[in-house]
Amino acid sequence: MYCNKCGQENPGDAVYCKKCGGHLEGEDETRVATRGAAPVDSHAEKPIFAINPTLKFVALGYAGAVIVAFLLVILLTALLPVFNPFIGVGLGFLLLLIPVYFHLRQKLVRYSLTATMIEIDRGLISRTTQNVPLRRVQDVTVTASIFQRMLGYGDIMIDNASEDGGKIILDNVDSPRKFADLILREIRRLDS
Repeated sequence: MYCNKCGQENPGDAVYCKKCGGHLEGEDETRVATRGAAPVDSHAEKPIFAINPTLKFVALGYAGAVIVAFLLVILLTALLPVFNPFIGVGLGFLLLLIPVYFHLRQKLVRYSLTATMIEIDRGLISRTTQNVPLRRVQDVTVTASIFQRMLGYGDIMIDNASEDGGKIILDNVDSPRKFADLILREIRRLDS
């Protein structure tokens, strides 16, 4: 055994160096690195869930836009006899752009949970990915207003131990309690 401080060779069962008197620690085994790909923990990379915000609002928006478009055509045709109904149909299609916008916004957000982190992806052309390690999560809270509870969705608020003490909110998630329980289960698995 060699001393880490002075390099003196000592007997294998020595506790102190015979030259400098420093405490001898057991030597670590030398490990030989092999070329090739590093081992990948497939459990850590496999998503446990990957969800988008609910599209219930969007469905209601499409239905409302169609109803308003029909009412608009009927009203304009009844009030203005010279009004061309095809122009009203065109205006009705323009109303459909409102729910289309919200539909795209909801589809461009993705919440994922792996064995080690929560990942939030946003955007289409310019993409933002936020990663929250599960070891930093302090609290998981489910919130839902009366309207949200009636429709079966809510928000999941995640407190993390970041430098700014941030909260992350997974907005408008269907069955939020189920997904919050999955997050808590993975946190407990990491702690054990």
